[in-house]
Amino acid sequence: MSDPKQTSRRISKPKAKPALPAKAVGKALRARTPKPVDRATMTEIFRRFHAANPEPKGELDYTNPYTLLVAVTLSAQATDVGVNKATKNLFPVADTPRKMLDLGEEGLRQHIKTLNFFNTKARNVIAMAKRLVEEFGGEVPNSVEILETLPGVGRKTASVVVNIAFGDPRVAVDTHIFRVTNRLPLAITKTPLDTQVALEAIIPDEYRLHAHHWLILHGRYVCKARKPECWRCPVNDLCRYPDKTIP
Repeated sequence: MSDPKQTSRRISKPKAKPALPAKAVGKALRARTPKPVDRATMTEIFRRFHAANPEPKGELDYTNPYTLLVAVTLSAQATDVGVNKATKNLFPVADTPRKMLDLGEEGLRQHIKTLNFFNTKARNVIAMAKRLVEEFGGEVPNSVEILETLPGVGRKTASVVVNIAFGDPRVAVDTHIFRVTNRLPLAITKTPLDTQVALEAIIPDEYRLHAHHWLILHGRYVCKARKPECWRCPVNDLCRYPDKTIP
């Protein structure tokens, strides 16, 4: 028979370890975050990207600056493959703002209904076409600042359009570029806009025009979010990411 005194005793739970103070956590994270690469290393990184792919191209299909603007606008929360499928039959009938207005919101909606948020996107694209016709003679302005005022167009979309359509060396930042920038790291940033400002200031002039494409393709196919393929990374020996999978 068990001892009543023993069975009545409370079983004490192990005490949880006290949480580290916020300052200590922040200090630990900062200690683990490497400093950005120096200018010589950055130049070498982009030299290798250039050597591997001298003329990188985006993966969205387009025929002129206007269809590029529409394609990039539609690509929000959608894959390039999905956008290309939607625009395959759209652009032959609506490759100018005037033709897009003639197609109308309902007609556009039928072409892009496979995309996320297609109702909102159709409304924005039609409103955008209206402004381009009424205020800019149906032409796409070569200005990030003006493009940002159009319905459905943000800094990233505007930067992509002026970079590809007009050769303006802007570095549009998406999740892939934000990740690669902070992993290598080319810069330590907290937001996409911070990242764009930093990259446009520090990337060597001779590589800035194509920097957007090199970084996005690298992030999409090599430096992936969950499992970076460091074994085939052309700059793995220059990368300071603490969790890369090879020394």
